[in-house]
Amino acid sequence: MTSKDQAAVLVERGGELLQGREGEEEGREGGRKKKEEKPTHLTQTVGQRKGKRRSGSVLNERKIKAGGAERRTTKELFAQLKRRKTQERPKGNNKMLTASSETSSGDVYSRSFWMPGNYQRTVKRTEDAFHACNDMVACFQERARLERQYAQQLSEWSNKWKPVVDSSPLYGSLLKGWQCFMSSADRLASLHASICRSLVLEDGDQVRTWQKDTFHKKLFGGFKESQDIESGFARTQKPWAKRLKKLDKARRAYHKVSRKEHAAREREAHAQGNPDVALDKQKKIQEEREQVQQEAEKVRARYEKILDEVNRYVPRYMEEMETIFDQSQDEERKRIVFLKQTFLSIHKHLDVTNNESVRAVYSDLHNTLMAIDEQEDLRWWKNTYGPGMPTDWPHFQEWTPEKKTKKGKKEVEKQAIIEKSVMIGGVRVRALYDYVGQETDELSFKAGEEFLKIEDEDDQGWCRGMKDGGWEGLYPANYVEVV
Repeated sequence: MTSKDQAAVLVERGGELLQGREGEEEGREGGRKKKEEKPTHLTQTVGQRKGKRRSGSVLNERKIKAGGAERRTTKELFAQLKRRKTQERPKGNNKMLTASSETSSGDVYSRSFWMPGNYQRTVKRTEDAFHACNDMVACFQERARLERQYAQQLSEWSNKWKPVVDSSPLYGSLLKGWQCFMSSADRLASLHASICRSLVLEDGDQVRTWQKDTFHKKLFGGFKESQDIESGFARTQKPWAKRLKKLDKARRAYHKVSRKEHAAREREAHAQGNPDVALDKQKKIQEEREQVQQEAEKVRARYEKILDEVNRYVPRYMEEMETIFDQSQDEERKRIVFLKQTFLSIHKHLDVTNNESVRAVYSDLHNTLMAIDEQEDLRWWKNTYGPGMPTDWPHFQEWTPEKKTKKGKKEVEKQAIIEKSVMIGGVRVRALYDYVGQETDELSFKAGEEFLKIEDEDDQGWCRGMKDGGWEGLYPANYVEVV
């Protein structure tokens, strides 16, 4: 559709929008016409009646028939006009349109942006955006509470089961795998607590700050931004609405006189074909029709002149309205871009699948579970509680008389160590470096500390040792030397 066609449609629909009371005026006009209408036999003069050479009774009978026929014709004419207008007029209240009427082309044009007052939807968009931001903040604050509750429940779950796991009958790498679930839960609880803080302190505060900078509230309600847009639309549309009102007035006047002309033509056609209508009456009806026709031509010319003025004003009106609309669109574009970035930030915080810390938690847990070694656990049990345990097999012990010489302190300590080594078994070693056990089945010691080596080095370079407190574990073979 070209701009010229669009302007023509705009003007036409603008006129149709302002015809709300036309039906009522038509009804009143029809009532007045019915009162003004007089039967043909009443309009005949006395001389005309005297000029009739027919009998009085026959003449009166024909007069009554002619008058009744004209009254019926007039009634039928207005009934036809009323039925036609009823068919053209939409049924029901204009404020409560049905779903089917909303899809009609007439209703689409009546709701068009170009029609008076229909810019309010664009004005209201600014206020709606502010309320949408409030809903968004409330929505993700509730999500933040869910994250906090989940973190608390993870911590409670871990604290509840950690003592049970530590005191369970499991041992070795299998026990360590179970314990890793507890430590992973603690780490995840911390991560979800950080998600909660991010949603509230970062995303929520960011939206609040943006709202404060973007929407400026007025003292008596509303926002400065929406008022500026509304004032611009109203200022631009005021002369347009004035022209539309003037055009509608001219259109209604033209339609009114057109109906009068149509009725006059109908009366003229009826009179010309009716031999009972006197010639002077036919002439009078013809003069009335000509007079109404001239009046209709005048009103039509005025209507066309006003319509031409409105059509010439349409391009300017459209340009000014689009300028203000583009300002509103630019503000809305900034709002959409900001909210898009906010949604992406929220997605980044909630997307635990791409969170490096979460991936590290589950990666460590997986590696710990994959490190469960049934052979190593069985070997540890064998050496700790089974046949691999060191023991002091029975052997012949020669009786030796006690020496009465007083032993020195160092000699007594050395003999106690030797007896202890013989009783427990193993080789005494001394640590060359500090070592902190990385696993639960490893020993930790300081440089210079001495303990027993109860198992030789394996193919991976590890030995098993036992400290004086009875704690056993693995240690690197090259970290110690034999005493």
